[in-house]
Amino acid sequence: MPPVVSVLIPARDAAGTVSACLTSVRRQSEARFECLVVDDGSRDGTRAAAEAFAADDPRFRVLSTPAHGLVPALLHGLAACRTPLVARLDADDWMHHRRLEWQRQSLMADPGLAGVGCHVRVFPRATLRPGLRGYERWLHTITSEHGVRAQRFIECPLPHPTWMLRRAVLQATPWRDVGWPEDYDLLLRLLGGGQRIGVVPRRLVGWRDRPTRMWRTAAAYTPERFLACKARFLAEGPLRHRPEYVLWGHGATGRALRRALLAEGKQAAAIVEIHPRRIGRRIGGAPVVRPEALPSWRAGRPLVACVSGAVARAEIRSFCARAGLREDVDYWCAA
Repeated sequence: MPPVVSVLIPARDAAGTVSACLTSVRRQSEARFECLVVDDGSRDGTRAAAEAFAADDPRFRVLSTPAHGLVPALLHGLAACRTPLVARLDADDWMHHRRLEWQRQSLMADPGLAGVGCHVRVFPRATLRPGLRGYERWLHTITSEHGVRAQRFIECPLPHPTWMLRRAVLQATPWRDVGWPEDYDLLLRLLGGGQRIGVVPRRLVGWRDRPTRMWRTAAAYTPERFLACKARFLAEGPLRHRPEYVLWGHGATGRALRRALLAEGKQAAAIVEIHPRRIGRRIGGAPVVRPEALPSWRAGRPLVACVSGAVARAEIRSFCARAGLREDVDYWCAA
C-alpha cells in the first residue's frame, strides 16, 4: 500500500535506543507509513541497527550523512519524504501504537490545520527533575488549537517529537539554524505566519530524558538563547506596531524579558507589580504601578505578563478578563 505519512527520525549515536524507537513505529495501527532514519554521522551501531529494520521491512529507509547537526539532518530527511504528512520522532523516544492514526485523523478532519502535536510521558520517572515534571504538567493543560497559540510565549507548547505537519507547510517554512532552538523557532514562525497548529490531547509519545539530550548540552538551548528567541518573536509579532508595551511582573523572569525586549528596541512604558516595596519606584525609566492603574498606563499599548507559575498567571488572566482585555489580542503571557 502506498504510504500516507512519513516518520522522520534524525539519529546520532543512538545505538542503545533506536531499536526500541523503531519497534514502536513498526507496531503502528496506521500501517501505511514510510520511516526515514537519518544517521547523522554516528560513531556507534546506530546505522547498523536501523538498517536491520530496513532489511526486514521496506517501509524503513536509512539515509546516512556526515555529522552536520540536527537541522541539516532534518532538511535532508524532509527532501526524501514522499507523503503529504511528516511525523517527527527522536531516536531515543517511542510512540503509542495509535499515534499516527489519531494524528492523521485530526488533520484529515480539518484541512485548515497545518499540523498537530500531542501530549508526552517523560521517562524514566525515577530520575525526573521537578522542572521537567512541571513542564510535562503544563503541556497537559494545552488541549486545543487555541491553547497552543495562547501559550506559545510561555514555553514551547508542543514538544518537537510530537509533531505531525503537512509536508507542503514544512517545505514552505523549513527548519533553520539561527542559534536558538530550531523547534521553537519553527513553531513561532508558523503561528506568526497565521498557520493553525492543533493538538491531540493524549499521551502518544514517550519522551526520554537523559543527560545527552540536546536541550541539556547544546549552546542553542540555553535559557538565554530560548529567551532571545521569545523576545524576537514578541517584538516582531504582538509588539511590532508600538515601540512601548506594559510589563506585568518584574521578578527574575520579568527582568530578563525586559532586558531581552530592550535589545529588540522595545521599551517598557510601565511595570505592573503587586510587591508593595516596588510600587512607586522606577525601573529602567518605567514607573512601577499597581494593577488598578493598568488602564491609564496601557492606553492601547500591548500588555506582556511575565510571571512564573500557573497560579499567578491565572490571577492575571482573571484580572484582564474583568478589565475586558482579550488574551492574544490585548495581552500575552510570556512566562
